[in-house]
Amino acid sequence: MIEEHLHQSLLDNISTALLVVEANLTVSFINSAAEAALQVSKHRVKGLNISELFSEQGTTAENLQNVIESNSPFTKRETAFGLKNGATITVDYAATPFQYLSSGETSLILEIHTIDRQLRISREERLISSQQTTNALVKGLAHEIKNPLGGLRGAAQLLARELPNQDLQEYTNIIIEEADRLRNLVDRMLGPHQLSKPVPLNIHEVLEHVASLIQAETQGEISITRDYDPSIPEFTADRAQLIQAILNIVRNALQANQNNLAAVAIGFKSRTQRQFTIGNSLHRLVCRVDISDNGPGIARELQSTVFFPMVSGRPEGTGLGLSISQSIINQHQGLIEFVSEPGDTMFTLFIPLDL
Repeated sequence: MIEEHLHQSLLDNISTALLVVEANLTVSFINSAAEAALQVSKHRVKGLNISELFSEQGTTAENLQNVIESNSPFTKRETAFGLKNGATITVDYAATPFQYLSSGETSLILEIHTIDRQLRISREERLISSQQTTNALVKGLAHEIKNPLGGLRGAAQLLARELPNQDLQEYTNIIIEEADRLRNLVDRMLGPHQLSKPVPLNIHEVLEHVASLIQAETQGEISITRDYDPSIPEFTADRAQLIQAILNIVRNALQANQNNLAAVAIGFKSRTQRQFTIGNSLHRLVCRVDISDNGPGIARELQSTVFFPMVSGRPEGTGLGLSISQSIINQHQGLIEFVSEPGDTMFTLFIPLDL
């Protein structure tokens, strides 16, 4: 019994997704890892054409047919497979021809390696690293700016006392006010320095508080939908800063479509995810909050720098809101990611629950 099923057992217990594809591009074998990767059942896919399992942007069938005809292996990196259930996965795959000893017919071994997790971890590490570098740069600039601003403000106050004419104080007042404005701008760029009041909280209470604030600010013009997971446990966080982080994201969406607020739809969704990696740290359980909107989206040329200070797609924008939000969530050992295209933008907050 062991001898008879040894090969099947070995193939089902390796982590690489394997398929055997015949010369007519129908599937004759699929192992357990391939079932999980392609989200199909082996009992239903045998005999199906490979195109019925997934679709790829390009000519997968033509590539595989060339492998069979040329008897040469083929490899493709970082390609997107659209699965039949609507999901999309990013994979590396290799097709290797082999011949059956009995018939001499050529078939293919198709090896599929899903790399979504590796790409996401790499992207998050770059994001965290760039955020840390930016924060260090801003703190250095803030120190150099705030010191002379203090001297400038003090000198203007002394000068105001010595002026013979009260009318001339208008000019010293301008100096003082502008110095204060620059100091406040630098403080906002620095963002929160630490979690000042961490308390046990429920993420849905925070989201509902933000929703009530936004409804009040827009006089109920916008639509807000909720999709909450009530099983998410309480966790310790700074309530005020968490509200600020989420509020900044929602306000960003509103400002991008401020001329037609009645058409704006904001969505709040909460879920938990297990064994989730943030940067290089694996967390047993994280809270995931999706904040979506149907606005114009973030310009593609800004997407790689949207969390940097002073980066804004609006002429009147300061470019500080998203930077501050990322800084706040980083201090909670979490991270903010986003995907954006016209009509569909989603910011996702990941906050560890196992700290």
